Amino acid sequence: MKSSFGDHVSVAMDGQVTVVTVNRPPHNFVSVEFMRDLADAMEAVDGDNAARAIVLQADGKSFSAGADFASPNDRVSSGMEGINALYVEAVRLYSVETPIVAAVQGAAIGAGLGLALVADFRVVSPEARFAANFVKLGFHPGFGITYALPRIVGQQKAALMMLTGRRIKGEEALAWGLAEELVPAEDLRAAALRLAAEIAENAPLAVVSTRRTLRAGLAAEIRARTDIEHREQTILRATEDFKEGVRSVAERRAGNFAGR
Repeated sequence: MKSSFGDHVSVAMDGQVTVVTVNRPPHNFVSVEFMRDLADAMEAVDGDNAARAIVLQADGKSFSAGADFASPNDRVSSGMEGINALYVEAVRLYSVETPIVAAVQGAAIGAGLGLALVADFRVVSPEARFAANFVKLGFHPGFGITYALPRIVGQQKAALMMLTGRRIKGEEALAWGLAEELVPAEDLRAAALRLAAEIAENAPLAVVSTRRTLRAGLAAEIRARTDIEHREQTILRATEDFKEGVRSVAERRAGNFAGR
């Protein structure tokens, strides 16, 4: 297996656990190319019989702060075609059959939250922050979050996150079931590796088979839901509220929305 995929994704083995590291610091903003490289890496792990579990970790201050809508040069921020291409990569990630443990430090916002939800388990530090802040942007959630988040935390807590844009801290994420372990930042990667190793020590065919049953139809549901999300996002992207939302978030203030 290659040790790097593109400029921002690296792969290393630790026993029977494959450690996949994303490195687009400080905030690991998503892009189509970046997510394609990550999906390529994950699919390569699936094809390696020596890899029995994955740790997904990120360098930098944030796990991933999502899409950088303030950047005019990014395909995701510049138009709906780029967002649709991003969702193709999301479906590829959900199709990976090897169990995934995410080590989440700092922000997992928007599409970054979506990336964290791809994993089977999340180990977090107290500094972790989860948010589906799309409504603050005058936008609709994407990356399959409207399907994946309720599946993990329940309909009511997911609705609270998506309709308020509220940030959920590491302690609250643990209480809600959004995270399985809360550890000090300095222990985060070691804790994620321990959990992945606990999975990897079991019979690999049985693990994959059980996981396949637990996640039956998940990738197809994400594909169907991203189609709906993309349609709603296309409508909202043309509104004045979206323009104001992008400005207000960049300026760290409440939006002055007009409903048009």
